[in-house]
Amino acid sequence: MADPASTEPDPHAEGSADATAAGAGHGGATRAGMAALTLGALGVVFGDIGTSPLYAVQTVFHADHHAVKATSADVYGVLSLMVWSLTVIVSVKYVLFVMRADNEGEGGIMALIAQVQELRLGGRARNMVLVALGIFGAALFYGDGMITPAISVLSAVEGLKVVSPSLHSVVIPITLVVLTLLFSIQRFGTGVVGRLFGPVMLLWFAILAVSGLAQIGQHPGILRVLSPTYGAQFFLDHGGTAFIAMGSIVLAVTGAEALFADMGHFGREPIRRAWFGLVFPALMLNYIGQGALIIHTPSAIDNPFFLLVPQWGRVPMVLLATVATVIASQSMISGAFAVTRQAVQLGFLPRLTIRHTSEHEVGQVYVPAVNWGLFVAVVAIVAGFGSSEHLASAYGIAVTGTFVLTTILFSTIAVSKWRVSPRIVVPAAAAMLTVDLTFFSANLTKVVHGGWLPLVIAALVFTVLITWQRGRMIVTDKRTEIEGPLQAFIDEIHAMDPPPHRVEGTAVFLNANLHTTPLALRANVEHNHTLHAVTVVLSIQTLRVPYVHPEDRITIDDLGYGDDGITHITARFGFQDEPDVPATLRLAAELGVEGAIDVAEASYFLSRITIRRTHAPGMRQWRKRLFIGISRNAASPVAYFGLPEERTVTMGSAIDV
Repeated sequence: MADPASTEPDPHAEGSADATAAGAGHGGATRAGMAALTLGALGVVFGDIGTSPLYAVQTVFHADHHAVKATSADVYGVLSLMVWSLTVIVSVKYVLFVMRADNEGEGGIMALIAQVQELRLGGRARNMVLVALGIFGAALFYGDGMITPAISVLSAVEGLKVVSPSLHSVVIPITLVVLTLLFSIQRFGTGVVGRLFGPVMLLWFAILAVSGLAQIGQHPGILRVLSPTYGAQFFLDHGGTAFIAMGSIVLAVTGAEALFADMGHFGREPIRRAWFGLVFPALMLNYIGQGALIIHTPSAIDNPFFLLVPQWGRVPMVLLATVATVIASQSMISGAFAVTRQAVQLGFLPRLTIRHTSEHEVGQVYVPAVNWGLFVAVVAIVAGFGSSEHLASAYGIAVTGTFVLTTILFSTIAVSKWRVSPRIVVPAAAAMLTVDLTFFSANLTKVVHGGWLPLVIAALVFTVLITWQRGRMIVTDKRTEIEGPLQAFIDEIHAMDPPPHRVEGTAVFLNANLHTTPLALRANVEHNHTLHAVTVVLSIQTLRVPYVHPEDRITIDDLGYGDDGITHITARFGFQDEPDVPATLRLAAELGVEGAIDVAEASYFLSRITIRRTHAPGMRQWRKRLFIGISRNAASPVAYFGLPEERTVTMGSAIDV
């Protein structure tokens, strides 16, 4: 139950269904369909990591008062570490392994959490710790989602300073205008714009490759950075400096989580093809080309990305980079919407207003509260930090923290769900955690210089998520006692003398619990002594899978009396499904229930709970206040479940926490 109303789906209810992910059909796609999916993946999945060349190399040589010098040895070491970071973290860890841990086609850390919740790990405490770690990873994602639009758009617009230093004063205003437009168009959805993303990013990666290749052609010796020995030598010669540099080198792999998180939109294979066929080679060529430029023109560290481009092409490149960073920002914003929706469906957030912006793409949603909350935060970040160089000091902790938590959750699933031998998993996980923790530790040096920002954001989001989950569980337990068993109440109805008056029509009582009596139904019978001719008790389950096939959607139970017109229906939804109650009733009517359900004229009864704060144990007082405050801002269940307002009745009750 995601808010105190009994109409909320219960993500903790037991049950199973043969869920089918929307992305499951990608494997059988035609060659043309696969090409279209691969092009689409270019426009959505790789926006963040694809725009990292704008600022990653520049930041390495500017960090810590230019601790890394523009010498051949340092450049070779840095480029070698970048190349192998892309290879190990993105190509090996995410693309080859982590993407296998999808949840019925859906990816992202929420999908890992859903799987971990289903595991029996030898103790509730261990399971709760793993879930809590996953939730903190999701909270870190929000911090990443706030910083990415700020640093991406800002770094692109800063290209104007390369064209003409006198344009320095207009960078912040232009950045804020671009960001305002970006967040303003979210409510229209990405359907039309999305079709342009793929071709734009195809052009972007082609230019990345060509501009880098031009420098490599002039200085082919730079290809020696493909050897990991230069990265190792850099650490041996400059241990402390190299460690600090890792905090900036990680910028080259930001966006790796998006490869996994956006898998449900395109499928595993199109993402892999796009990565190995274009994105990975283009990024490698561009980074190596920037390194070649710096070796032969050390002053290029001021902005090696734009200085790769000839003078005549820099203004067009600024424009293209701005569009590319808008796309990168779009992917992170859309990702925040998707994570929020999954959190609502899994019971970590209350109901929020979630609008579907496409009739064909289930994953395209718009969450107004999240959109404008992100906008305010992004504007404050841009105004507060003022440049991509300063903002880079805040970037990295959220990303690397997510890397660590993803490795832990993935390893747990590999051992406990897939039954892979610990002798294989443990050494592999230890090696990957060594890399992840090295990056994370290096980024901890940024805490006092801005790295505190994503940690504060994550802590706040994490507090909200776990407080809502805890409060929801307390309310669920207490209202279960008040509602009483459904079967016993139906037996009481049949034992009443005289029986309750039956009125014409269909009444639908929504309830979170499968086995308890809706408070609205109990009040209607005990106080009004009436019962509709066709009475449906509808319980909604949210399963820990993304989608449920319509054939597995509902279960019908006559509650032991086959001719009394009272039916219990259990409706199952995945956490990516839209819980449309009228559509569910139409499906039930087609399958056959007691009486004739009149969906067009049915009345809907909701039981809404008012929460009263007491000194009862269970949560601290400040968390109770937070829980109550969040519950008051939950979206209306009428809109959430697609109910007609003119035929919906809400009956209230109170619960003390």
